[in-house]
Amino acid sequence: MLNEFKEFIAKGNVMDMAVGIILGAAFTAIVTSLVDDMINPLIGLVIGGIDFGGLSVLVGEAAFNYGNFINAVIKFLIIAWVVFLLVKGVNSMKDAAIKKKEAAPAAPAGPSQEELLTEILATLKNKSV
Repeated sequence: MLNEFKEFIAKGNVMDMAVGIILGAAFTAIVTSLVDDMINPLIGLVIGGIDFGGLSVLVGEAAFNYGNFINAVIKFLIIAWVVFLLVKGVNSMKDAAIKKKEAAPAAPAGPSQEELLTEILATLKNKSV
């Protein structure tokens, strides 16, 4: 079982996933700063200085911080937009590579296997006669 686990970990997909998760965490920190430090203040200026992070409703002793939820939705939309652009870019590159491959001139068709065998047979017959 230990050997199977080593093989699993050594596969490229696992390492690619680990790199993706690490970069995703770093990207999340960038998006969090973008939303908290740049986008929310701009929105606050437009709508009269409201800070989403401080918005909440008290129900009894429970505080529902819906402002934090709004911040999370904004962060999600930004990340979703960036991932969409990345996937669209990768798909465009793949499509361009496929079109380039299809547009490449085909190699000239040579004789078929049957034609070659027939020619070899004829040559052998001529040598034996």
